[in-house]
Amino acid sequence: MTAGYIFSKVCARGGLNVFTATEYPSLIRGGHNIYHVRVEERELTSPIVLVDLLVALNKETIDLHKGELTHGGAIVYDEGTKLGEGEVRPDVLLYPIPLQKYAREIGEANVMMNSVALGASVALVDYDFDLLARVMRETFGGKKGEEIADANTKAARAGYDYIREHFKPTFGHRLRRVEALRRMLINGNEAMAIAAIRAGCKFFTAYPMTPISSLLQYMAANGRAYNIVVKQPEDEISVINTAAGASFAGARSMVATSGGGFSLMVEALGMIGGAEVPLVILEGQRPGPSTGMPTWTEQGDLKFVLSASQGEFPRVVIAPGDPAECFHTTMDAFNIADKYQLPVILVSDKYLAESARTMVPFDERGVGIERGAIATEDVLAATKDYRRYRPTDSGVSLRSLPGQRGGEHVATGEEHDEYGNLEEDAENRRRQMDKRMRKLEYVARELPEPKVYGAGDSDITIVGWGSTKGPILEAMRYLEADGIRARFLHLVYLSPFPAAKVAQVLDSSRASFMVENNKTAQMAGVIREYTGRKVQHNILKYDGRPFYPHEIYDAVRRTIHGH
Repeated sequence: MTAGYIFSKVCARGGLNVFTATEYPSLIRGGHNIYHVRVEERELTSPIVLVDLLVALNKETIDLHKGELTHGGAIVYDEGTKLGEGEVRPDVLLYPIPLQKYAREIGEANVMMNSVALGASVALVDYDFDLLARVMRETFGGKKGEEIADANTKAARAGYDYIREHFKPTFGHRLRRVEALRRMLINGNEAMAIAAIRAGCKFFTAYPMTPISSLLQYMAANGRAYNIVVKQPEDEISVINTAAGASFAGARSMVATSGGGFSLMVEALGMIGGAEVPLVILEGQRPGPSTGMPTWTEQGDLKFVLSASQGEFPRVVIAPGDPAECFHTTMDAFNIADKYQLPVILVSDKYLAESARTMVPFDERGVGIERGAIATEDVLAATKDYRRYRPTDSGVSLRSLPGQRGGEHVATGEEHDEYGNLEEDAENRRRQMDKRMRKLEYVARELPEPKVYGAGDSDITIVGWGSTKGPILEAMRYLEADGIRARFLHLVYLSPFPAAKVAQVLDSSRASFMVENNKTAQMAGVIREYTGRKVQHNILKYDGRPFYPHEIYDAVRRTIHGH
């Protein structure tokens, strides 16, 4: 993983575009894992299956991935690994290198083999070793000291020189530095963490759980610098309750979890909804049910997050599709939560959370902090009869914070009157329910409409939500090259649901396709529930892997042409 990240960063520093994807097993003891790096000069939005250069640190890697190699592809591996005759296609170039020998001479063989292989890879693509050395020093130097950085750089140099000295430049792929815009290499979790800090989050809490653990790490590493309390309680029930308390006290608060952890939070979620406490919750999807496949990806929690907890209360659900959307929608989430005093659920997944890509720095124009109707001491002093849950046109009532004189009230998840006192009168119940649910009417007015990519007179419409965005955009390029014009309706703000826009797009479609990482086409069902429209064709994947562009292309083409 470290070697793959360094290689990605080296390419990005040279002005190239990068998209990475990781796979690793759900085993504490470890196991086979891969770090897939795609590099091109044009912008990239998705991984692909094909491999030009396979760096294999053991025989298992060759056995599992040799079939993915392109014609003229290459394998870098340890010279001690024995390959049987005909075990690898004759067009594949083989580069046996003394990975273990060099690593053992410089440090520990199992630890530094990857650095030797990294240097060899840079040599094969004829790239800049000095750039590699700088990135390696940044990666290891600050974290573990100059001695470790020197050893890994030396190991990489050994691999680089070995390729130059022992092999002719027959590998057909080259990388060249280009003059380009300044780029960052960032994944969804990092983008959300940066946005939370930028949004003024002061209390972050999570229990480690794939795929949100790296977000917890990021916040913990930066919490002191930005005056943020970062807490890891004993379980997910404590996670959401401590966050609810912090938010009630006036701190912008965020919770991160996965489907299993969110399952434990739903009773408290209802309390938060009833008490009208703002809170941002990140739900990182992975395959279920129960523990399912903890380190893989899926979009199986949509209907769960839309209706989680008992009863009815307003919530906003947002599903960003790339790191830039992760940043901007997280900013939106904090502002919406505060302005409308309700929970906002951000829906991610393992693929979006952990896949890094190069992007220009986020555009922060117009990005600000809106705290909503929080009372000041002067306002409360002038208010003779403060009612925390007073009905208003927007459903939003003046919010006081603990310790403010004149703002005393009862806060509870049980039904209550305007002062917060428990009340089960029928008319009061209707009045308070209507008050809370009116918030969604006002939220809907300020949310952006779903974005449509592609021409309006397209042959087909592809519909997707969240992280399917990148593979769909790439598949559209394939379809266009094949003479099929496609447009893409990408759904990000899911509750309140943008029914009018979705209906308008589907009504103007000649043929429609839903692309989802789940078994039951959950978004297609939500669309039919809110609009009465049926998406004509479903393209579904639920094996724990993200969509690859060719899978969408193949499915559309088969439907249109019958083969």
